[in-house]
Amino acid sequence: MDTASLGRLLFLSAIWGASFLFMRIGSPALGPAVLIEFRLFFAALFLVAVALYLRKKLPLREHWTHFVILGFFNSALPFLLFAFAAQTVSASLMAILNATSPIWGALITALLKPKTLTAKVILGLCLGVSGVSVLVGYDAITLEPGAGLAIAACIGAAFSYGIAANYVSFRRAAQDFGKSQLSSFDNAHGSMWAASLIVLPLALMSSSPEQVSIELSASVITLGVVCTGLAYLIYFRLMEDIGAASALTVTFLVPVFGVFWGWLVLNEVVGWHTLAGAVIVITGTALVTNFSPSRLLVRQSQNY
Repeated sequence: MDTASLGRLLFLSAIWGASFLFMRIGSPALGPAVLIEFRLFFAALFLVAVALYLRKKLPLREHWTHFVILGFFNSALPFLLFAFAAQTVSASLMAILNATSPIWGALITALLKPKTLTAKVILGLCLGVSGVSVLVGYDAITLEPGAGLAIAACIGAAFSYGIAANYVSFRRAAQDFGKSQLSSFDNAHGSMWAASLIVLPLALMSSSPEQVSIELSASVITLGVVCTGLAYLIYFRLMEDIGAASALTVTFLVPVFGVFWGWLVLNEVVGWHTLAGAVIVITGTALVTNFSPSRLLVRQSQNY
């Protein structure tokens, strides 16, 4: 991994980790649906600008069903669930629970293909559940009323990402048998517009504050343009430059930045349970995804 790719990886981890901070700021003021509609709309507008610059036409008519499915499970539903949780729980907790996404994805894969459920995957699943238990078991005593439902929403969002990952894998396999290929940019662009349309009715039925501060406006725009639209572009660039296995490193760095931003900006308390739960969850995720830092370094050194 060269210096440029490492810089992109760290920047991506930082802005994705910051997304939980901005949801924590915006959701209590705007409500989940309004906040996420703005997030999706600003991200979609940003991707339109990029598409115009790159002269990339979106194949909407041929793949609208795919964009709706992907937009629902990969953006609309998890974004809404995290925004709902952001009204109650900390940005740190949301960022850590988000890291369980590969664990739920592996569980869904194992249910569909039982042969993939190896001892290593089972251990990773158990560690992931244990890590969540450490976080929830301690926080249940100190958090606000309704925290249990908010935590369930975070886990539901991570589970939705797992569904999306399996759907994308299934569709890629189907594409090998003759279906037309879609670029990663097309998937991001099309699914973002689909998700925006899905959330729009909920946003229209929600009430909005009479006054919006500059801080709130800046948080919402940054959440949409930087933490969503720009983040997709950086992630796809990393996938092309260093491969999927190396890009997976972002899964383990996002909670670190999520906890850091919550502590730095919102003065969130980082206790022993936060650190212990994060370590257990990340270890479980590494086992489930078969991620090995040493093997990654060896692979990168062989490229030079």
